[in-house]
Amino acid sequence: LLQSASEFANYPGVPNDVAAKEFLDRFPLPVIINALQTKSEVPGLEATLVACLERIFKTKCGASLIPHYMPFVQVGLTADSQLVRCLACKTVSCLLKNAQLIIVYPLLLDCLINGNEQVATASMEAIEKLAGSQKGMEIVFPNLSARCSSLGRVRVLSLIVKLFSVSRDVASAVYNSNLLSLLEAKIRDTDDTLVSLSVFELFYELAEVKHATEFLSKTTLVQLLSSTISNMSKEAILRSRAMMISGRLLSNVKAIISAIDGRLQDLNECESALEALGQIGSSNQGATLLLTPAARHVIDAAFDKHARGKQLASLHSLANISGETRSDLNGDAEESLRLLIYEAASKSSKLTPSGLFLSVLQQDSQVRLAAYRVLTGLVARPWCLMEICSKQEIINIVTGETTKIGMEARYKCCVAIHRAFMSSSKLTGNPALAPIAAKLQEAVSRGPYLADKEAQPMVVTADRF
Repeated sequence: LLQSASEFANYPGVPNDVAAKEFLDRFPLPVIINALQTKSEVPGLEATLVACLERIFKTKCGASLIPHYMPFVQVGLTADSQLVRCLACKTVSCLLKNAQLIIVYPLLLDCLINGNEQVATASMEAIEKLAGSQKGMEIVFPNLSARCSSLGRVRVLSLIVKLFSVSRDVASAVYNSNLLSLLEAKIRDTDDTLVSLSVFELFYELAEVKHATEFLSKTTLVQLLSSTISNMSKEAILRSRAMMISGRLLSNVKAIISAIDGRLQDLNECESALEALGQIGSSNQGATLLLTPAARHVIDAAFDKHARGKQLASLHSLANISGETRSDLNGDAEESLRLLIYEAASKSSKLTPSGLFLSVLQQDSQVRLAAYRVLTGLVARPWCLMEICSKQEIINIVTGETTKIGMEARYKCCVAIHRAFMSSSKLTGNPALAPIAAKLQEAVSRGPYLADKEAQPMVVTADRF
């Protein structure tokens, strides 16, 4: 049995029904289970049989046998062996339509709380799949809230986040079961920075979920984030993480913007604050809200080469705000964006936006990459297109860049400028600008990696050694 199980467990490729049936014909499931339950001291027996069964249960043939051996699954979930408990948790994933899950679920929850890392992960995945069905939702949520005072609280909180991401219906069940309040309460009730940071990481995962804003806006999370960002007695790392989470949320975001704006003056936290503002500005609604004094700080810092990290974060934020990856802003926000950039130029030694653009394009490759993103977003505006075309040096850099870092960003910028240029009858009808049009067309046709105009076959003599 040990030799055959080892061969089956380590056979390359995905296990199939034919191979599983052949193995089970030689060694029926009761035989394998009995071998697991013996106290035989055969080296590697348990690990080999567990690996073998895990592959068998992934086939339809093996999975069809599981409902007939539920008592053994229940025993496995309470076994002393972490390997066996882990296998039992994975086996339960195949039983989502089986009524016996009502009996098994409490055991799964116990594995989540008290098992080792592998067992906890396997049980979490099983519960997550279980919650994806209506019957499973009815089983999971009443019990989950009742167990949140246990030693495995952090794991339960992590499970809440996993369940929230399953679907909108499951997220609604999480919210209606008042489970999100458990995460908020954990932040309020502890002065332990590591615990707070762990819960903030869970909130960050929540904020990434597509349907998160709808439910999180109904909680006190926004107020909690705002107070954390403004609370100077909190650790800087917590304030920074709170800013990053807030950047993903748009509901009631004005209070958060105000709080983040207040942190821009702190040299240790300004980069996190700028990145958070950039995430807010990646949507039309967020960019419109940002084009207030908060965006002025972003634009001013974007063209300040005396603080490289701050400048780099600001350029990427400005790219998001200006719309590198989305449509234009509304009229008022567009005008605000234009005025803020011209205002920044007038306060600098460059005097014009074209001078500012050229200054960042003449810096190192990482800064140029961020500048390409900014120009890609801004060039759709006629005023920005005119600024770019007024400086031949800008066109030369965008079309002649050869550094590997940022080649795709450079090409995307080049395509955006070319598209805007060709859609402007005022520019295409100007003979003096014909060389610029030709240069842009050539750069676009060569692609992001500057391929030659025409591939040429080459015959060389083979090297011999």
